[in-house]
Amino acid sequence: MNVIRRRGWEIPEREATPEHVFLSRRALLGAAAGAVAMGIAPDAALAQRVTDQLDPTIDLYPAKRNEKYTLDRPLTDEKMNANYNNFFDFGSSKHIAKAAQALKIRPWTIKIDGMVEKPFEIGVDDLIRKVGIEERLYRMRCVEAWSMTIPWSGFQMSKLMELAKPLGSAKYVRMETFLDKALAPGQRQAFLPWPYTEGLTIAEANHELTFLVTGTYGKPAPKQHGAPLRLAVPWKYGFKSVKSIVRFNFTDKRPNTFWEALQSSEYGFWANVNPQVAHPRWSQATEEILGTGERKPTVIFNGYGEYVADLYKGLEKERLWA
Repeated sequence: MNVIRRRGWEIPEREATPEHVFLSRRALLGAAAGAVAMGIAPDAALAQRVTDQLDPTIDLYPAKRNEKYTLDRPLTDEKMNANYNNFFDFGSSKHIAKAAQALKIRPWTIKIDGMVEKPFEIGVDDLIRKVGIEERLYRMRCVEAWSMTIPWSGFQMSKLMELAKPLGSAKYVRMETFLDKALAPGQRQAFLPWPYTEGLTIAEANHELTFLVTGTYGKPAPKQHGAPLRLAVPWKYGFKSVKSIVRFNFTDKRPNTFWEALQSSEYGFWANVNPQVAHPRWSQATEEILGTGERKPTVIFNGYGEYVADLYKGLEKERLWA
């Protein structure tokens, strides 16, 4: 039997100050100190610094974990997850975390329009508080043949669908990222089809696994992950995960998505994971688990086949894989 003897400076975890309280105090103290040093009116500086540093929904984190969604491998290290990102709006390298800090994520308004009962706009914080959040552990498989395992916080997309009330004739939902070339250097590349867009069928959007992400690792999502609202569809390749969403447009026509418009010979609409269907330039049979040095066999539908295979019955003639 192991006997734990705490050192004099150690305290039980239950007595630790909650992170959101600590962050709030740190932001306030930092703002006040900065105001004095720079000769700025303290109230104005406080407002600016708190707006920059704190998510208004931070009190909702960490969200309760939904134990239905489990993993067969350890979580990816948080530091790696925060510093190895695809977000082409800020550049084509994986190291865009610094550039992404230019993104202003509050205030943030989401438009819901197209084939719905009544188009409307809603602030992201109002949306999050209205539907609530939970934590889920999901695999994430990149089309480049690497993978992560991530604790996402957010809500099932079907909750947004209930608010949107799409018409029965709507077949797809087209999602759109912000467009601001002044702050997003990648968007200044005129040969790319901005704004970034992605699409799902109504059935895919309503599926229990389709998740709108607001946070990671028990905290609000960092900007490089696509804050304040991004998509996670774990059975598809990661390029389907549209970031920093500003619009959900319901339509009866299949959306021409960003990667399809850019290179349709390599990237299709469905983009489901299949180890037996190679990308035109490399195999998809195995994947590298980032942070471990391991390669493992890729699993069809990224291991979620029992949940999602039925979505594609009758679509065998479609190009269902990347």
